[in-house]
Amino acid sequence: MPVFPVRTLPRKLYNRCPHGIGVAAGVKPARANGGGPEGAVAAANRWLGFLRGRTHLLPGDPVISSSPLEVTQLDQLCVNTIRCLAMDAVEQAKSGHPGMPMGAAPMAYVLWTRFLRHNPRNPRWPGRDRFILSAGHGSMLLYSLLHLTGYDLSLDDLKQFRQWGSKTPGHPENLLVAGIEMTTGPLGQGFATGVGMAIAEKYLAARFNRPGHELVNHRIYAIVSDGDLMEGVSHEAGSLAGHLGLDNLIYLYDDNHISIEGSTDLAFTEDAGKRFEAYGWFVQRLSDGNDLAAIDQAICAAQSQKGKPSIIMVRTHIAYGAPHAQDTAEAHGAPLGEEEVKLTKQAYGWPVEPKFHIPDEALAHFRRAIERGARAEAEWQARWTAYQQAFPDLAAEWERLVRGELPEGWAAKIPSFQPADGPLATRQASGKVLAAIAPTLPELMGGSADLSPSTNTYVKGLGDFSRSNYGARNLHFGVREHAMGSILNGMALSGLIPYGGTFMIFSDYARPAIRLAALMEAHSIFVFTHDSIFLGEDGPTHQPVEHLPALRAIPNLTLIRPADANETAVAWRVAIERRGGPVALALTRQVLPVIDRSKYASAEGLVRGGYILADATGKTPEIILIASGSEVAVALEAFEKLSAEGIPGRVVSLPSWDLFDAQAQSYKDEVLPPGITARLAIEAAVPLGWDRYVGPKGAVIGMTRFGASAPYKILAEKFGFTAANVIQRAKEILGR
Repeated sequence: MPVFPVRTLPRKLYNRCPHGIGVAAGVKPARANGGGPEGAVAAANRWLGFLRGRTHLLPGDPVISSSPLEVTQLDQLCVNTIRCLAMDAVEQAKSGHPGMPMGAAPMAYVLWTRFLRHNPRNPRWPGRDRFILSAGHGSMLLYSLLHLTGYDLSLDDLKQFRQWGSKTPGHPENLLVAGIEMTTGPLGQGFATGVGMAIAEKYLAARFNRPGHELVNHRIYAIVSDGDLMEGVSHEAGSLAGHLGLDNLIYLYDDNHISIEGSTDLAFTEDAGKRFEAYGWFVQRLSDGNDLAAIDQAICAAQSQKGKPSIIMVRTHIAYGAPHAQDTAEAHGAPLGEEEVKLTKQAYGWPVEPKFHIPDEALAHFRRAIERGARAEAEWQARWTAYQQAFPDLAAEWERLVRGELPEGWAAKIPSFQPADGPLATRQASGKVLAAIAPTLPELMGGSADLSPSTNTYVKGLGDFSRSNYGARNLHFGVREHAMGSILNGMALSGLIPYGGTFMIFSDYARPAIRLAALMEAHSIFVFTHDSIFLGEDGPTHQPVEHLPALRAIPNLTLIRPADANETAVAWRVAIERRGGPVALALTRQVLPVIDRSKYASAEGLVRGGYILADATGKTPEIILIASGSEVAVALEAFEKLSAEGIPGRVVSLPSWDLFDAQAQSYKDEVLPPGITARLAIEAAVPLGWDRYVGPKGAVIGMTRFGASAPYKILAEKFGFTAANVIQRAKEILGR
């Protein structure tokens, strides 16, 4: 079948929206018969039907209207290009989700060609808008847009959809292709992470923008799905976004009424629009997801809103145009089948072969994004040049943030602690470190899930982030741990170093976001206090026992459980300097002695994950006591008493398995010599995983049941976390 002829239907210029990116004009209008606007509209619609190879319009087809923007043949050609690429890729892979890209293609096309400020030739340009495909299962929608607009994603890459080693996996991954802002797939995560990006933009704008010099003014766009709106994290994040008045946030809701099991009416019948209105969002409802003009106008209206995030609820049809698959659950997560693809292409007036067909006219139109992006970046660069001249100090700080560098000498602000200071909970030490370093690190920003008095994550003097004070740095997430984790990720992906605090037991609520942070290599810092049964009287509902091994199981998450105040100080330095992934700090509620570093090894050993804290003098140790966190003090006490009894030993502080395992084998063998097989680990958690360090002849004092409600010293005695029990178990291992 020949490529469509280069003709266009009438349209007005796109510059009527002051916030749109605009497109070049100069196309020739087709002649429309009939007198007056109505006659022209009718003739144009007949022509549009002819161009689709049909004598009639399908329900939901884009139609010509007398609205400010009118559809062109080229617009429809571009929309169908996206649809057909998605169908072909899923069909070739025999796996994937074709329906969503087919239904959402019109809104994505309008957004990417008329509003999204981006530069395919410089995807990381700081002034760009951010786009998130929260409905990550529809990944071919994003991959098609990236290829068509000129990013480093070839047609061959599209043909390798869902294959080993490809740049086009089943769900978008931010590390594979520049232009993918975040990894999506777990529903709700994109929605909530976008809120974090919006918070970061508001903060950066407040910090750097000056009258007449607007350096930061980008928006965060997303396409979200029914599943996103069902997931609880979107409720949490949507509520907070409305409270904060994040008007730089514009979401398009692909309301196709279909989920995997069938119609969304099976489980989702609320009026989602009213829910978002209650949250304080600006809500628009579009009845026709193929009405490009209406989508265009709605985005314009959203951009004009002040003080409210926006959601545009677009009624779409999954697998639009497929004669048998449209509006069916089968189109959600399975290929359409060769015959259905053929029939759908025929309905579009599209050539059945070759597969992955891209009309020259469509590609040329999409690729104008390169010119627009270069122009937009050049305009931003001109503002940046003027900004540098007017505010050299702020400009230097901006450049440092963009490069991801830390200010020189920042670590000198980290305090040190002495035994004379008295016992100190590591959560308290953490708060002191935060207070000391935060003024020097403007990119360090965070808060807690309504627990700052307990987590010590509030920094005095930095203000409370709110719609009236976007330049403040203390965030109040409310009781929203899941959203907090996702929001931290969005802030991290925007160049900040965010932290969020809660009790370790509630890390369960944030776990999907923690895992995604690790997968995206996002520099989020999770501050988990009340890290063991020793939080005491609150009892087993609040006492974590399985959480340390559960967090350690997440690849690329650096978990650190410091033993005292000085290890906590070093842990914060590691967390701030970490690149390529998130960090979780496990901190105590109960006070701990400050280890005498004049007698024992320096806390700097924490940098390597594990180190020899105390060692036998002039003798080879007979037994190695290995511990983390609050149990290190117990190990030290037992070590001293064993030494007094003539049993030489060694104490290894092992605050981070992740850091220790990354060390050279020679260092690990130095700390844990293979020849010393008598080993005892002490940690108030499920002992899962400790066998790799204690070996087949060692043992672990850990938790094999839930805790109990009692003062922490009683719990230590009842569960065996005492020097006396450590000594007894050590002697048993040694056969004494």
